[in-house]
Amino acid sequence: MNTSIKTALIVMLGGMLGACLVGPDYHRPAASVPAQYKEQPGWTAAAPADAAPKGDWWTDFQDPLLDQLEPQVAVSNQTVRQDFENYQRALAEVKLARSELFPTIGVTGSATRSSASAATTGGVAFAGTRGAVNSGSLEGTASWTLDIWGQVRRLIEENAATAQSDEAILANATLSEQALLATTLIELRLADANIDLQQRTVDAYRASLEVTEHQGEAGITAAPPSAVITARVALETTQASLIGLGVARAQYAHAIAVLVGKNPEELEIPHSTVMPTLPQVPAGVPSVLLQRRPDIAAAERTMAAQNAAIGIAVAAYYPTLSLSAAAGFTQTPLAGLLRAANHVWSVGATGTETLLDFGARHAEVEAAKAAYEAAVAGYRGTVLTAFQDVENDLSGLRILADQAKALDVAVRDAIRGSEIALAEFQAGTVDYTTVAAAQATQLADQQSALSVQQSRLVDAVSLISDLGGGWDSSRL
Repeated sequence: MNTSIKTALIVMLGGMLGACLVGPDYHRPAASVPAQYKEQPGWTAAAPADAAPKGDWWTDFQDPLLDQLEPQVAVSNQTVRQDFENYQRALAEVKLARSELFPTIGVTGSATRSSASAATTGGVAFAGTRGAVNSGSLEGTASWTLDIWGQVRRLIEENAATAQSDEAILANATLSEQALLATTLIELRLADANIDLQQRTVDAYRASLEVTEHQGEAGITAAPPSAVITARVALETTQASLIGLGVARAQYAHAIAVLVGKNPEELEIPHSTVMPTLPQVPAGVPSVLLQRRPDIAAAERTMAAQNAAIGIAVAAYYPTLSLSAAAGFTQTPLAGLLRAANHVWSVGATGTETLLDFGARHAEVEAAKAAYEAAVAGYRGTVLTAFQDVENDLSGLRILADQAKALDVAVRDAIRGSEIALAEFQAGTVDYTTVAAAQATQLADQQSALSVQQSRLVDAVSLISDLGGGWDSSRL
């Protein structure tokens, strides 16, 4: 039979047998998706242009340092790098699985030079030896395990879905680290703002101390020695607090350096009095969250991988068929090896089937099904958590906005109260305790206002991150 005809028959046989695919085909399970967010009615939607997906979401905060550092996270952050290498490994495993669909082809060559003693007669050997003989062979081999029941194709499905899950995990890690960088920088800016506030408070307390000392020297009854001591303690306590703020600032600066893959001493962040701008973030439609969150995409692809694993386990119930072929030349002596008369070939087939395994295959199938159901539960749990995250962010931003308005009024009144108290003290109509109480109230209100400003900015970062940060599952 002609070799090309035999090859064609083998390919046709493999194609016909490979048409079968055991195990369940994957269909994404439904997840409960609300029509709108609970907090949506109270949420101010941004302008339509702001709703367009964009990767550089941090630019909305209008902080030059944030714009400079954020792109470095995707390149130099070591957590992101680790997930990137896991994704590369998953891609290689997809290629490895695909290779099993095709025959393994090899070539073997050998050459031997040998000699033997001369023949014996009546148990007596004649002197001398027979001449050396050269022999050799050259043979090509091919073997192919047919994917009759789709085990290899299911393996490809599993590995491809796992690779997509790892890709989504990489996107999620990048988004999480970028959000952490933005949050840490906001905390650094808050530390700078607190340092500025404490410095202004120190200046105010120093001025109050001077007034108290002057009035005490003048013998005004509103400024006894105890008032001078109280003013001095307030100044000294605030100075100590100002010094202590440097610890938190240094730690935030070090954390930012590590997030962009640098040693702490490699990154110097100058003091800044400008806080990032609070952006308007459109929440969109809840159903879009299923495509915009990389962690949801990772959980969904994990389901697909576990579904394919069921097919792999089911395929173990069926027999396997392997084809093999070899063709080449062999000759002794070696001269003339490649002549047609020295051509040899062989074709064979091997089938195997497990008859008794005491429930091993059944257990494998049940384990695969349980793993799939666990992945389904994980997917639905991830979806629920995503909606919870967004609702928390929206409610936080709404409530904090109201609190910020109330605190703005309180701060203005507290500043005015401190000015009035100091003026009355200078006029001798009130004692210093009134001034001290007013200044303490002013400082507390101003610190609360800064804290609320920080929380609003952090919530905005969290909302952007929880909405997917411009990422979309169509990238997988």
